[in-house]
Amino acid sequence: MRTPRSFFAPLALGAPEPLREIPVKPSRMIHFLDFSNEKMVAKAADIAARTDILLGNLEDAIPADRKVAARAGLIKVGREMDLGQTALWARVNSLESPWVLDDLMQLVGEIGDKLEVLMIPKVEGPWDIHYVDRLLAQLEARAGLERPLLVHAILETAQGVTNVEAIATASPRMQGMSLGPADLAASRRMKTTRVGGGHPGYRVLSDPGEEGAPRESAQQDLWHYTIGRMVDACVSAGILPFYGPFGDIRDTEGCEAQFRAAYLMGCVGTWSLHPAQIDIARTVFSPDPDEVAFAKKVIEAIPDGRGVHMIDGKMQDDATWKQSRVMVDLAEMLAAKDPELARAYGL
Repeated sequence: MRTPRSFFAPLALGAPEPLREIPVKPSRMIHFLDFSNEKMVAKAADIAARTDILLGNLEDAIPADRKVAARAGLIKVGREMDLGQTALWARVNSLESPWVLDDLMQLVGEIGDKLEVLMIPKVEGPWDIHYVDRLLAQLEARAGLERPLLVHAILETAQGVTNVEAIATASPRMQGMSLGPADLAASRRMKTTRVGGGHPGYRVLSDPGEEGAPRESAQQDLWHYTIGRMVDACVSAGILPFYGPFGDIRDTEGCEAQFRAAYLMGCVGTWSLHPAQIDIARTVFSPDPDEVAFAKKVIEAIPDGRGVHMIDGKMQDDATWKQSRVMVDLAEMLAAKDPELARAYGL
């Protein structure tokens, strides 16, 4: 284990100093694009205007014969396009793949000053982060970067979930984590082929009543435990938790329900795989105007966060004040990016 004094020291001579605190920016949706498709490259700036984070995907869903083209397309976007306030991320290939070394070397060397975060698939333990951490420091030093690249881990294996706390604290580069439900389901030998969301067979039944009477049944969330554990690990480490993909593009209602559950549990954003999911994420991960109005009322009534007060007939105390502060801070951050939300929040 590295000592506290050395934890924030650069891992290569000439590399930028690690960040002491992870920046909190609008992160409601990480929109995935395949930049091996020239049409997607051409549309990148327009799509970026609708999203908080634009991600060039180099891993899953990119066939082997298009990996190099996807990387070249991402580099073209980073070099040539103005994405405004939208952050540019990349999901590189998995660490055991034959493409990942070229991914990291070329991306850092050619657009390292434009990229903010590198998403690392199938992280299983802190050792994976340590490898990427040292390599990025060397590449940053060689490229003369002044700002360190951050790392985002995807939880896609049972071992990764087992080591989630150690992953979260493995490096000052850690920006956050996402749930990777499809690969995680395979790793756990779960009996589902769905990408995110629930399953109609995962249910609870009410107790039996009179003989022959129907029993109420409710579908449960397959990912509740993992999301809760990931959120706790991220928040305790000062990094950001995200929900991952929802694969049924046509099921917008189910997508919204899954996103909302993750939002209520503490996730700051999610992935969007199709333009239809961008607006769903924007709606779900932006606080409701009525809740923001109430939170502002709590802060005005308890400006120092102390004491017990009755507001709208309900007891409010320092715990409510803290919840309200989180809500209002998020609303103010999003309002600065989104004029429509600024009007809705009265900011």
